[in-house]
Amino acid sequence: MEQTWRWFGPEDVIELPHIRQTGATGIVTALHQIPYGVVWSVEEIEKRKALIAADASLGLRWSVVESLPVHESIKIGEGDLTPLFDNYRQCLRNLGRCGITTVCYNFMPVVDWTRTELAHPLPGGGTALRFNLHEFAAFDCHMLERPGAEADYSDDILRRAREWHVRSSEADRRTLLSNIMAGLPGAYDRYDIPGLRVMLDRYRDIDAAALRANLARFLREVIPAAEEAGIRMCIHPDDPPRPLMGLPRIVSNADDIAFILDAVASSANGLTLCSGSLGANPANDVPAIAQRFAKRIWFAHLRNVAKEPDGSFMEADHLGGDTDMVALVTALLEEQKRRKDAGEPHWRIPMRPDHGHELLDDVGKPTHPGYPAIGRLKGLAELRGVMKAVSALRNLPL
Repeated sequence: MEQTWRWFGPEDVIELPHIRQTGATGIVTALHQIPYGVVWSVEEIEKRKALIAADASLGLRWSVVESLPVHESIKIGEGDLTPLFDNYRQCLRNLGRCGITTVCYNFMPVVDWTRTELAHPLPGGGTALRFNLHEFAAFDCHMLERPGAEADYSDDILRRAREWHVRSSEADRRTLLSNIMAGLPGAYDRYDIPGLRVMLDRYRDIDAAALRANLARFLREVIPAAEEAGIRMCIHPDDPPRPLMGLPRIVSNADDIAFILDAVASSANGLTLCSGSLGANPANDVPAIAQRFAKRIWFAHLRNVAKEPDGSFMEADHLGGDTDMVALVTALLEEQKRRKDAGEPHWRIPMRPDHGHELLDDVGKPTHPGYPAIGRLKGLAELRGVMKAVSALRNLPL
């Protein structure tokens, strides 16, 4: 697999030479400075592409766009969407013209990946991302005060949520809000409580069926342009794969993925296989999902989570947690072999080590939450070892 690394652009404290030291050669990035719904010009794409390739000795290239955001109005199906669809199609054409042909995106309403702790302590002094369901329930029921929120949680979670809220300080509550907002991809504006209530009100008539219909409409509008541009789009699963704040989530399991891939039967309509997002759902067998949808997987995020009975989970070591990473890597390498044997020109699947623990000298550095250098380097090294071993044992191409 092509080993890649997420880079948040020139403002990222992890610099391109540092990335090359990890062994990764593909860069996963986006033009986060451009507002959602605005066209990415050829000039801006080429500027970022040239920055990545400026030092030829590094051997880096812009491999994957993550993400080309979908405007919230498209998810809601709100108003005249023609200009937004036109702009998205133009972004795809411009990316294809610049030779960048893998585009990751998501269809999560309002918030992206969501955690309640960004620095849960680990033995020895490192930290990890965590999602504590009772803390999220405290936010939903007692801070956001969403009508009907209590119906979404068990009695035990509601009791623990009340206890957390009673003993929490104003600083604790501000931190919880900040943590929940931290997953918005590349965004620098975060919702406060009133702003979040306004956004939720815009979704008041959107259930899972309506959101599915809006996603299918989006795909019908943009996939033909992706085909023409030689772009392979790949949707990212929900993280966590459960409804949040009453908002539906529709990319959470194998049935959801099947619906999406069947909505437009095109190789340009594909999947980002995120083992951590899918792995947070106890019902998901992630290696089996990879095998089932292998032919439409265009990008892979490899990480692991350790789930708890109440619905909470924590980011685990890349080879720890609940997902059998060896089985998953095997499934992906077997699909690569199929593609290579079939003569497909782009047979390698780009992968990146997703979310790492904050370790050693990275503790306290202003990296993006979940994206420290050393924790991801550790994960990439472990995954590289698995890939090498599986390749050797099964005679599968790397």
